[in-house]
Formats: sequence, C-alpha cells, structure tokens
Amino acid sequence: MVSGVGRVSAVLEVGCGTGNYIVALESVARCPCWGIDPSAAMLSRARERSSNIIFQPGEAENLDFPTGSFDLVFSVDVVHHIKNRVQYFSEAHRVLKSGGRICTVTDSEWIIRHRQPLAAYFPETVAVDLERYPRVAELRDTMSHIGFKDILENTVERSYQLTDIQVYRDKAFSCLRLIPEEAFQTGIAQMEQALRSGPIPCVSRYLLLWGAKSRACADPPPCPHSQPVVPDVDRPAACASAAAPSTGAPPPR
Repeated sequence: MVSGVGRVSAVLEVGCGTGNYIVALESVARCPCWGIDPSAAMLSRARERSSNIIFQPGEAENLDFPTGSFDLVFSVDVVHHIKNRVQYFSEAHRVLKSGGRICTVTDSEWIIRHRQPLAAYFPETVAVDLERYPRVAELRDTMSHIGFKDILENTVERSYQLTDIQVYRDKAFSCLRLIPEEAFQTGIAQMEQALRSGPIPCVSRYLLLWGAKSRACADPPPCPHSQPVVPDVDRPAACASAAAPSTGAPPPR
C-alpha cells in the first residue's frame, strides 16, 4: 500500500480500528507508527496486537499532534465516516512534514457497483454506499483546495476464494446493517446455496488516493516538549512497501 516508507519515517493511521493495516505496515517497514480511533474497544484490541505502535483515542477532524509530525498520514475505508472532510484534510495537511504524503483508501462508484460478492448477493448495499461514500472527484477537489499537490489515484485488487461466510452472517460490513432484514436474509441464503457447489470467487478492490504536502511549506522548528514520542524498539534498517494482510476476505472494520 505504501512506497517510500523507511525506518525513520513517522506514520499515522487515522481510524485504525483494531490495527489491521498499521500493524502490517510496521511489521514490514519497522518505522515509528501511531494509530488513532474514537473507539476505546477497538484501540484495546489493537494494543493487544502490537506494543511497538502508539495507539490513542482521537478524531479525524482534530489530530492532536504538532504541526509537521508525520511523513505519511493514511486511512483505510474511513473517509465516508468523517463528517467534516474539509477539516480532516486541513488537519492532515498540517501534521504532515514538508513533502509528506497522504493516502486515502476508499471505494469509487465503479468499485461499489462491482463488489464481489457483496453487490452480487446484497444488491441493496449499492444504493446505500453510493449515498454514504464521497465521490473521488469531490475528494480530489477538497485536497486541491487545502493545498495538496501531486494528487493521483490507483486501484489495487486481489482475487480470492470465499469458503466461510460467517463475516457476512455477523454483518461485519457496515452496509449490511443498513439494508432491510429480508434482503439480508435472502442474500445469506443465496450465498449458502452457492457454497454447496464450491468456494465463491471474490475480488477485493480499493482505490488509493494520494496527495503530497508541498516542500515549499515550511515546517516549524521542532519542539522537544510537543513532538510525538517514538516507541522505544529496535528497528532494523528497512525501506519497504506494506500491504493489507492476506487473510481471505478483506478485514472488516
């Protein structure tokens, strides 16, 4: 998911949940990492997964870090939950170092309409999420207005075979809790029938929207009393890319 992250990079995940992505990134890049989330329960589970990462409560619209703290700020499947996206992108721009990057991982309209298996078995989720998710063009315009440069996007995908639909029965994907119960039960019944013939073919897709803070933006001089504290761990030299953990179905939030 991330390129150009090395052992001295400072990385923040906004809306880290139980830590799926920031834990994967830290385990590969071995760089100082922070994760924030408004849910105390999710943060508790995240802390159980890694003692190298600083997990703390926080809101996207109010990033409680000094200006110029991070080389990368990223979020995964979170931006549609943020009520004031202008404020979030402003805050992300502020806490990034000069030349730092932001990555917003989200779903485009095309991805929402072609989700496999979600759109196939629960077509009602399409309208639900088209209403919830901001258009990519809207996000690009907001980022440009805030001052982000070099805005670009790319789509990543991974094919896999689904052999267990428990996460769907549990409504682990939030859109399943927003459709009529009758429609949900119909989709579950269809998935169960399909599994009798073998695994369900699936494709996980995400759109990655990148931007950079201009190097012309001068960062303030470091203040020893306000800079984030780097976790005290032994970090071998490394510069690598990190991707979502491959665990079958994409990890639900």
